[in-house]
Amino acid sequence: MLTGRWTDVNNVPLVRENVLKPGNLQTLLSEAVTKFADKLAFKIGDFKMTYKELGYITSKISGNLRLYGLEKQQRVLIFLPNTPQTVIAIWSVVIGDCTCVMTNPLYSESELLHQITDSDSKIIITCDLLLSKVKAVLDKTQVTDVFVVKLSDEEQNYDNPKIHPWEELLKDNRGYYCKTINPQTDLAFLQYTGGTTGVSKGCMITHANALANCQQVCAMFTKYLFEGQEAFICVLPYFHSYGLMVSVLFPTMIGASQTPLPRFSPKSFLATIQKERITAMPSAPSIFNACITQKDIDNYDLSSLKVLISGSAPLSLASMQAFEKKTGAKISEGYGLSEASPVTHFSNMDLPKKEGSIGLPLPFTEAKIVDVEYGIKELGPGEQGELCIRGPQVMLGYYNQKVETDLVIRDGWLYTGDIARYDEDGYFFITDRKKDLIICGGYNVYPREVEEVLYKYPKIREAAVIGSKSETRGEVVKAFVVLKEGETADSKEIIAYCRQNLANYKVPREVVFMDNLPKSAVGKILRRQLQDIK
Repeated sequence: MLTGRWTDVNNVPLVRENVLKPGNLQTLLSEAVTKFADKLAFKIGDFKMTYKELGYITSKISGNLRLYGLEKQQRVLIFLPNTPQTVIAIWSVVIGDCTCVMTNPLYSESELLHQITDSDSKIIITCDLLLSKVKAVLDKTQVTDVFVVKLSDEEQNYDNPKIHPWEELLKDNRGYYCKTINPQTDLAFLQYTGGTTGVSKGCMITHANALANCQQVCAMFTKYLFEGQEAFICVLPYFHSYGLMVSVLFPTMIGASQTPLPRFSPKSFLATIQKERITAMPSAPSIFNACITQKDIDNYDLSSLKVLISGSAPLSLASMQAFEKKTGAKISEGYGLSEASPVTHFSNMDLPKKEGSIGLPLPFTEAKIVDVEYGIKELGPGEQGELCIRGPQVMLGYYNQKVETDLVIRDGWLYTGDIARYDEDGYFFITDRKKDLIICGGYNVYPREVEEVLYKYPKIREAAVIGSKSETRGEVVKAFVVLKEGETADSKEIIAYCRQNLANYKVPREVVFMDNLPKSAVGKILRRQLQDIK
């Protein structure tokens, strides 16, 4: 078992304090508003907002949500791309001791409906570009009110009494901050994930979980990023636990300005770094690779960058070295999962890099490797087994899923489902990902949810899905199907069907037709054999 131990090359502790400060996310925001009142919280084009203004508007929105009947710990589903209003909505919900349900704006209507109903969400905050999806499912839910941020130039007809313009939440009132938050039990986020078993579940992240993880991440960068002096570019999706932590909570804790980007394109991304003098870039390998392969990258001034954070998938040493050489910045690669709020490991930027390593456990985090079969025997350096985590960032459990919770949290340890090892220096390495997980452009795709859609297609008898390597996306979805006897189909019609029922990144880019799928003696589909089929 290894415990987070952070020292630099001179064996000097990198963590300023040896305890985590108690509190909740409301205190995190309140301290930022007080300490960094006149510092910019947001800067994107001509739009600017200070932390003092952020504190005022979130208190006002929190008060209006109460006036619309929202009570403690009730759910607010946030269905928005990366915009300042998304961050404002998040803080407005949590300071009132309600729970944010962060939702992927790429979701199909059926995926959206599942998350609304499973989370018991009462209110939705969305935008006009996504309103048609909400309208399509609204009557099938328990939602009482929908608030719509206007992002397009088109006029919106609010013909449903449940649907209101965002401005309804901006009306003056006395403001509201809940005074009775219990950090250990009150949920700040219901973070949906496929989890380690691939079934869509809501991770119950408390105020204490999120605040602890934010402090742990902050300790990692305390030598490089300074309070009230940094500028973050926020292209990682806010709905994802990784983006939520490193692009919303962490920047707020250190009083950094945030520049949210609703979508990624390499040229606009690089231009924004140059224009806004960005100092911190939370990112993913697909973004690094897309940027470094731009032919005109030398035309951009990226010298303002100080820290680059990489996660969601392994970053190749070649890409890491190329970006460091281009920018002069330090890169830290890490690991986490939604069940851990999400960060558990980061590489130490003061020590030599080890290719393929996720680094060391964060401060106040324990990690161990156990045998895969029973999960009981603790293994030593160099031995491969399941990675287990224990620390203040580990979730309470899955919402309304006690059986699934008991499978992954045992005696306080979170069983990640990832196969890993550690070396004599305490560096951890992921050697195999969660069972069959596909990472497409930084997004997690679980084969089972794609296969369930395929099985509903009337011509398909059997289906299996794997990840296929892609130079631009890391991986894309590849489907293998067996048609029912007498049926005919082509890949175009199957892909078109999937587009109607899945987010775009989950849609198969290739369909292979087979007579039979390879199976084990007990009928289990052998996905690894499918990897060898061209």
